[in-house]
Amino acid sequence: MRNAFADELTSLGNDDPRLVMLSGDIGNKLFDKFRAAHPERFINCGVAEQNMTGVAAGLAMSGMRPVTYTITPFCTTRCLEQIRTDAAYHDVPVTIVSVGAGLAYAGLGPTHHACEDIAFLRAIPNMIVIAPGDAWEVRAALRAVMQQNKPAYIRMGKKGEPLVHKGRLENFKIGESITIEQGSDVCLLSTGNMLPEVVEAAHALKEKGVSAEVVSFHTVKPLDEKRLQDAFSRYRLVATIEEHSLIGGFGSAVAEWIVDAGIAPKKFLRFGTPDAFFKKSGEQEFAREQLELTGHQIADRILHKLA
Repeated sequence: MRNAFADELTSLGNDDPRLVMLSGDIGNKLFDKFRAAHPERFINCGVAEQNMTGVAAGLAMSGMRPVTYTITPFCTTRCLEQIRTDAAYHDVPVTIVSVGAGLAYAGLGPTHHACEDIAFLRAIPNMIVIAPGDAWEVRAALRAVMQQNKPAYIRMGKKGEPLVHKGRLENFKIGESITIEQGSDVCLLSTGNMLPEVVEAAHALKEKGVSAEVVSFHTVKPLDEKRLQDAFSRYRLVATIEEHSLIGGFGSAVAEWIVDAGIAPKKFLRFGTPDAFFKKSGEQEFAREQLELTGHQIADRILHKLA
């Protein structure tokens, strides 16, 4: 995901002289192409993420299109006040791009885990929240964000994530989900880098005779309410899947929508991380297994709910 972001950023920077890249002392080699082409528009702000966000807001107020980038907890939690007051309050087009969302940095411990950021960011007025499902969605999301004039948050995985889409997404729109696989029994709503696991879960369900529709809800705010209305009216069961806390995340946003829309769902499941820090030692695959977020575990729980 991060390589796709860097490539797309360079392409956009070639087309738009207003685009400025601000790094929180990370990804210097990642942005070699951008820095070589536009050295005056690459700023390494060091380990001063609050200042980086304030600088970005000032640039946006001056007519530029700043993009900030660093590891998820450090460009969200650490500088939440600057995001809220400097960028969102002034409703300026600061794009915050985080790497290593969820448990992508599982091996580095809870300081580097990011299972609360969606909750933080979606509660802030004016903020768009996007969690792409693969590298192609990252590219499309970045281009889409650059076409609007509001603050936005793009939540990425790290590297090596499987590709789900076959190529560039030409019709990507903020707030409009994408159907990955069609099905008739259950509907699996995925956000972020859980998408490959959700596709695997759908395949496991198919082997058990359950037809599963897979939908990439790349935008958490604003929600695709039309798709939600369709899902809860058509399917025996609807599930939300995310690598984020069950408190305040994508599943919570959908649950809030259910209440506000007066929907009476047949069966509704939320998959996510519990209200606890993950303190065991291991990488992302191990963490997902421990938290029952792998494709086969998702399928098993859905089968149990349908029984």
